[in-house]
Amino acid sequence: MSLQADDFALFGLPRRFALDPAALQERWKHLQRLAHPDRYAHQGGAAQRVALQWSARINEAYQRLRDPVRRAAYWCELHGVPVGAESNTAMPADFLVQQMQWREALDEARTADDMRALLDAVQAQRHERLQALQEAIDARGDAVAAVAQVRALMFIERFADTVRARLSGATH
Repeated sequence: MSLQADDFALFGLPRRFALDPAALQERWKHLQRLAHPDRYAHQGGAAQRVALQWSARINEAYQRLRDPVRRAAYWCELHGVPVGAESNTAMPADFLVQQMQWREALDEARTADDMRALLDAVQAQRHERLQALQEAIDARGDAVAAVAQVRALMFIERFADTVRARLSGATH
């Protein structure tokens, strides 16, 4: 293993969007057992520090790979197309209209049922975008199309968090 290996290689996985979460978690546990600093206690402090670096690297990769949006963004970066969400905020007009409609619906939501209905609609859109993302990455290897889906999903997830927070406040 190399600290410079990409996350997929580190975990012995193909560079693709669709991953088996159970297999990913099992591989993470295996790698953590291999890199645990206690295994290197008899080799001294330097070996334990290296093991600690490995453990941190494994955890970082696992966190990135287990989250579909972060995994997709990482895949895009590996293919030379960074998401650039901070500097590139352009979105297709239909998605901007959808955002405005959701924001209006949230402003107009008066009951927990209204907010749950909105959250259901947002989650349905998230599911559709994740399917499109898998198609862009695994079927076409199209990093440009994948980046557009990642950026939309980043907004969807932030908005869903906002709705959940509002819903949480409404039900307490």
